[in-house]
Amino acid sequence: GLADLLQKVPARPDTLYSICSISKLFTAVAILQLCDAGRLRLDDRIEDVVPGYNLTQAYADSGPITVRSLLTHSSGLPRESDYPYWTGPDFPFPDRTAIRAKLGEQKTLYPASTYHQYSNLGLTLLGEIVAARSGQPFERYIEDNILKPLRLTQTRTELPATLRGGQLATGYGARKRDGSREPQPFFQARGSAAAFGFSSTVEDLGRFASWQFRLLARGGTEILRAASLREMHRVQWLDPDWKRAWGLGFAVREESNRTIVSHGGSCPGYRTHLELDPKDEVAAIVMINASGAAPDKLAGGMRALLKKARDPGPKSKPPASVDLNAYAGRYDNQPWWGETAVVPWKGGLVTLALPSVDPKEDFTLWQHVQGDTFRRVRSDEALGEELRFERDNTGRVARVWRHSNYSNRLP
Repeated sequence: GLADLLQKVPARPDTLYSICSISKLFTAVAILQLCDAGRLRLDDRIEDVVPGYNLTQAYADSGPITVRSLLTHSSGLPRESDYPYWTGPDFPFPDRTAIRAKLGEQKTLYPASTYHQYSNLGLTLLGEIVAARSGQPFERYIEDNILKPLRLTQTRTELPATLRGGQLATGYGARKRDGSREPQPFFQARGSAAAFGFSSTVEDLGRFASWQFRLLARGGTEILRAASLREMHRVQWLDPDWKRAWGLGFAVREESNRTIVSHGGSCPGYRTHLELDPKDEVAAIVMINASGAAPDKLAGGMRALLKKARDPGPKSKPPASVDLNAYAGRYDNQPWWGETAVVPWKGGLVTLALPSVDPKEDFTLWQHVQGDTFRRVRSDEALGEELRFERDNTGRVARVWRHSNYSNRLP
């Protein structure tokens, strides 16, 4: 992909993106650090830990709004500070002073601990708690206590304006009817940095995920107690419809008898997603510099492919004279699909249609039978139809045949 369409800047593992609401995970870690240090309790009431908090509680019989309920989005607070900052084209994000000034004019949407209501305002207030209880500006606390110790050198509490169009990917809007996308204006989350203001890279979020796997496996403390991280990953809130569960900062769901924790992000011109399988120590990270995309679907497909890769499954043993790498490459599948990728896999080959909405299902294993011919390995391990490769007069594989039709190899 491209980090900038006009300048044709390629996207790389060290390309910077707005990570949008994945920022909330760093804020949640900061809150749990303060709890570990005895400076804060999860059941502290919001009015006791947010200086000047004066948002109106609209329900006389409501229980208290606590730090825990802010982390689980069950506080009953409205989703946003009462400004139209998600409205383009300018996206006028307010600063901390403006957000605090508006609090007294807002009221709760639900009684506390009644329903899940995702709240950027709630996470913004958690940033205020970090600053108040640490005695440092929020940004400085995050830098000194999370980013530096974990060596996340490319993660920031803002978007670096000087790198836009270079290392920082340019954000684009959703696809229009004519297929085009408009570049989106540069923005800073300003007073809501704790909720959606950070920038990072795939590499740094990979390090962030690796730290969690490492801490859970080893125990003890590494910027956070392992027990506190487990609490972040554990279900702390379940909506009355039993369809939505939340930990401390993380969305939590069950998948094939295992716990998956995740968080996504959506800001002007950017969609991101991070999800972790703590049991298998597998993380999927997707960063897209365009709106109108579904990074969570891609992340799920990535993890499904990794699961297949780890599954020992049936293995074939081709003759030593067979060079599986000779068949590897991309084959033209127009106009029916885009391309077919061919990759050596466990003594045979795998084909995968690109792009794919369900890569796990499109993932097809082939076993070598003779010469340049392979046969499909069915789910019961019986052999199906043939996949036959054709070479040109130089001996290079140039074409693949299946079901009496062929696809040419792409350069």
